[in-house]
Amino acid sequence: MNNIKDEWFPLVDEAGNVVGKATRRECHSGSMLLHPVVHLHIFDSQGRLYLQRRSMSKEIQPGKWDTAVGGHVDYGETIDVALHREVREELGITRFEPLHCFTYLFQSSVERELVYSYRTIYEGDIVIDPVEIDEGRYWPIDEIRSNMGKGVFTPNFESEFQRLLPLIE
Repeated sequence: MNNIKDEWFPLVDEAGNVVGKATRRECHSGSMLLHPVVHLHIFDSQGRLYLQRRSMSKEIQPGKWDTAVGGHVDYGETIDVALHREVREELGITRFEPLHCFTYLFQSSVERELVYSYRTIYEGDIVIDPVEIDEGRYWPIDEIRSNMGKGVFTPNFESEFQRLLPLIE
């Protein structure tokens, strides 16, 4: 397998059209090259939201709680294929019905992403990838709200959670 730093990501315009490609390293170097990512918010039947605690070995936001699944789209991959691949790799889930919530631009100090955000209701087994994720659990929405702005969550999750709330309330 190639080194993770040598992975190729598509570069996109703000409408999601592929306009080129670049390596992971180039996309995370502060270049602000716009690249697509997929997120999946997983709810249980009680309305709790599953979150993952990012591995301490991650280069971005290590140890912070984050969206259940988040990952890059590989060059040549569709959004749907990338979503299903990331969910399978990170949580071992192979069967779920994704519902598209929204697509938005996110920018941090080191990268710019076009985020395709989905949600699903899931009650099956979850097997986390210990390389990517330190732990995961379902959070009541009120517990998430009470921990916002305290450094518990990634800034990206907090921003996206605010967009997600009107869709679930």
